[in-house]
Amino acid sequence: MPGAVVVRDERVTLRTFETEDIPFLQRAHANPEIRYPMGNPLKSQAELESWTDDAADRFVACLDDGTAAPGDADDARVTPIGVVTVEDANWRRPELTYWLVPERHGDGYGTEAVSLAIDYTFRTYAHPAVGACAYESNDASRGLLESLGFVEEGRTRMAFYTDGEYVDTVQYGLLRSEWDAANE
Repeated sequence: MPGAVVVRDERVTLRTFETEDIPFLQRAHANPEIRYPMGNPLKSQAELESWTDDAADRFVACLDDGTAAPGDADDARVTPIGVVTVEDANWRRPELTYWLVPERHGDGYGTEAVSLAIDYTFRTYAHPAVGACAYESNDASRGLLESLGFVEEGRTRMAFYTDGEYVDTVQYGLLRSEWDAANE
């Protein structure tokens, strides 16, 4: 069950990722519609528990009904739809990773969740930029990043083996000054 509210907008809430969220994470990682496109191996809940021990800022993207309070994560009022992570912020340029459950694709929730994570990152850390990476073939993810102002900065050829083939990854960056100017 997702934890306390970190940040929210009109439709999406980012809540702290808690140990109780590991079953949600494991079910998502077992789902072929998420696992294959992301290139993730199948993992048990026990294997994913160590995932929460790193220094990343990890959030559960949720749809909260109008009665859910900031500290309230009751299953009847809070529906988890994905995970957004801010990695490596304590020692280098933060990198965002994100995914949504397939039934929530195409409704703008990913854009809202990543936007909230960008705001959080720039309010929390004194870095001049944030980065993200997408598979070359993932048009939706690349479009999401580009719609938020990310600029392609590079490419790693044949970086991951996913869904039966090697794929390139495209690295993106977004400067704090660009984000601030776009959101004035």
